[in-house]
Amino acid sequence: METILIIEDNIDIRESTAEILELAGYEVLQADNGKKGVEITNHTKPDLILCDIMMPELDGYGVLYLLSKNPDTADIPFIFLTAKAERIDFRKGMEMGADDYLTKPFDDLELLNAVESRLIKKQRVEGYSNQSLKSLQRLAVGNESGLKELNDLIAGRKVRHVKKKQVLYYEGDQPQGLYLLLEGTIKTIKFSEDGRQLMTGLYKPNDYFGINALLLNENFTEMAEALEDSAICLLPKDAVVDLLNKYPDVSRQFIKILSNDVREKEEQLLELAYHSVRKRLAQVLVKLNKLSNDELQFKATRDELAAMAGMASETVSRTLTDFKEEGLIEKKGSQIEILDLARLTKMKN
Repeated sequence: METILIIEDNIDIRESTAEILELAGYEVLQADNGKKGVEITNHTKPDLILCDIMMPELDGYGVLYLLSKNPDTADIPFIFLTAKAERIDFRKGMEMGADDYLTKPFDDLELLNAVESRLIKKQRVEGYSNQSLKSLQRLAVGNESGLKELNDLIAGRKVRHVKKKQVLYYEGDQPQGLYLLLEGTIKTIKFSEDGRQLMTGLYKPNDYFGINALLLNENFTEMAEALEDSAICLLPKDAVVDLLNKYPDVSRQFIKILSNDVREKEEQLLELAYHSVRKRLAQVLVKLNKLSNDELQFKATRDELAAMAGMASETVSRTLTDFKEEGLIEKKGSQIEILDLARLTKMKN
């Protein structure tokens, strides 16, 4: 039986939440302030924590901070209970390592779905950790000491789960570290003065992103958003910089990653400057097909395709209609099926 700790100073909310969870078969512990919540966690190590933000003694951010610093409690799934839904609260919680939010008032189904989802994902953390270790090994080829330190760094990091359309960082935010994508898809976007989007990057599992801002020690110049439910690992800025300074082999591998990124950006600029709308959209569809593991089916909205191809949404709609009439694709809503990958790949300018 899983144990859930509720840290909430409002007795009505705390007891009603506890009652719902007990009826669902969970063992429930309760604390009426953050200080007591930390003490209970250190003694019992519950399977999941539900924690209010605004509390006496110690607020929810303080609770999360203290627990994240303790190796014995850092990996416990942590869900904030909050009546505040401003952007800054979500960003602050995300940066600190919160797994999810429940905005009060929430109903029984929302609560149980959030709890069950986080407990299931907790069981997958070990698999993610093994995957991320393998991903990091390529950054320290030929240097066992560098590899060991990288392994030690990733082994202690918490896997974070982000929902579709959740923003990881905004343009102008300060980088907290280096992001490693473990599952799902992340896009980076720049906005023009008139509000139009241009997708500058599309990241798949085992990709790193946020490198430029981290190494330049500057604020982000683009926004990062989850295209689907994803899992990420955030490697702390100071730890990454220390490794780069200490191990030349690791630095060289990061330079390769940056060089590939620059090459992709150059190709994107050339496509925007010289390719026809048909060829640009065809290349976008081919790229999305590769990201979907060549299953020939994927989901993409008209606006997402427009941002990737650097064209107006109306132009995307007309071109997709042409591709459908030519037997290149089939489209139902946002679901796109590639019917003739070879012709799309060889689309003439």
